[in-house]
Amino acid sequence: MRERADESRVKLWLLLGASRLQVTAVLSLGVFAAFVAAVTLLPQPVVPQLRTGDTIETMFSTMIGAIITGTTLVVTIGQLVLSQENGPLGEQRTRMQNSMDFRDFAEELIGSPSPADPSAFLRELVGVARDRAEALRERTAENDDDELRQEVEEFTDSLTSNAEAVRDELDGAEFGSFDVTFAALDFNYGWKIFQVERIASEYEDSLSEEELGLLDDLKTALSMFGPAREHVKTLYFEWELVSLSQMILYAAIPALVVAGVMLTVVDAGTFPGATLAVPNATWAVGAAFTATLVPFLLFTSYVLRIVTVAKRTLAIEPLILRDSQR
Repeated sequence: MRERADESRVKLWLLLGASRLQVTAVLSLGVFAAFVAAVTLLPQPVVPQLRTGDTIETMFSTMIGAIITGTTLVVTIGQLVLSQENGPLGEQRTRMQNSMDFRDFAEELIGSPSPADPSAFLRELVGVARDRAEALRERTAENDDDELRQEVEEFTDSLTSNAEAVRDELDGAEFGSFDVTFAALDFNYGWKIFQVERIASEYEDSLSEEELGLLDDLKTALSMFGPAREHVKTLYFEWELVSLSQMILYAAIPALVVAGVMLTVVDAGTFPGATLAVPNATWAVGAAFTATLVPFLLFTSYVLRIVTVAKRTLAIEPLILRDSQR
């Protein structure tokens, strides 16, 4: 995915790969460093102003209101998203029937019962696509059209190598972490479906009925991966929203305590002296300010991943939305 998007490893690590707690820690460290640096390097009247009780009171009284309002809003949004899972018995029965129909079709495709584990399920679907691509390559190796054989050889080489890489990433991946969704993003099934359609159209006169049938079988296997990945992605989003609500609630209470302490206890003489040529009041207020921002930074880190995944998976059909793949 990084090669297709032509993006740096650091950016993808920050947006997708890293633990959200790690990203929150990085953001918190950045906020703290920026606060201390700004207060220290700006004109000197800033430091005396920061030491005054009025400035501290204004800053942290505002933060208390922001924490309460923001926490309530985020938890409400999470509950609204999860409310879509609730419904009358008839709707739940329809959902169950649709899910079982898909699993039955997948069972016919795989040739064995569909795995219950999401990573194993996706892994089996990718394996079917790989096997059908191999069958297509073997069959077209006897075709008289040299250009067709070369096209199929290049396409199947790309597909099988990508499939093997994705299967390795899915092997042992546990749902709840981002590993399953991250690995599924690496399999660009939409582009592969387009290539199958293109080959079938451009070389229709050179392809036998059996070869056209193998192309259609490969297209079916690739098309099954799309809704399966979208379903796993949807479940992951709901899982993450629940986790986000929990983490923000956990972080909001210490943040409120810190803000309350700074509001009621700290004054101009609480932190005398300096450390590393920086007034201790600057270190203390910066640390407290960062602590009160942790709920918002948690929200930022989770939403960064969710919106990045959503943007990369907007189209379930073979539509290329990013310039890097055109």
